[in-house]
Amino acid sequence: MKNKLAKKELAEFKKLILKRKEEINDEIKHISDDTLKKSQKDASGDISGYTYHMADVATDNYDREFSLGLASSDRHSLYELEDALKKIEDGTFGICEDCKSLITRVRLKAVPQARLCVKCQEKREKNR
Repeated sequence: MKNKLAKKELAEFKKLILKRKEEINDEIKHISDDTLKKSQKDASGDISGYTYHMADVATDNYDREFSLGLASSDRHSLYELEDALKKIEDGTFGICEDCKSLITRVRLKAVPQARLCVKCQEKREKNR
C-alpha cells in the first residue's frame, strides 16, 4: 500500500475542500444577513407599531440562537477544512492521526477533513 495520495488525487481533494469552504462561507453570510444584521422587528416581519407578544419574542430569540449555533458549527467546519488544506501542503493529508495508515479515498471524498480512518474513528466514538 502506498503511504501517500498521488499529486493528481491531492489536487482533486484540494478542489473539493475549496468548494466546500466556499459553500460554508456562503451559508455563514446568508445566516449573518438573515439573522444577525436585522433588528428583531425586521426579522419577525412585523410592521405594526404594537409591542411584541412574549411568545413571539421567545420564538425569535430561539431562531436567532439556533442560527448562531449553525454559524458556529460552520466556522468549526471551516477550521477543519483549513487544517486539511495545510495537510495537503505538508504531505500528511489522508493519513490517520492515530494509526498512521492511509484513510480510504471513499471516506475522504465524503469527509475531506477526516483526521482518522473509520476504525480509529469508531474506537474514539465508543470511548466517549
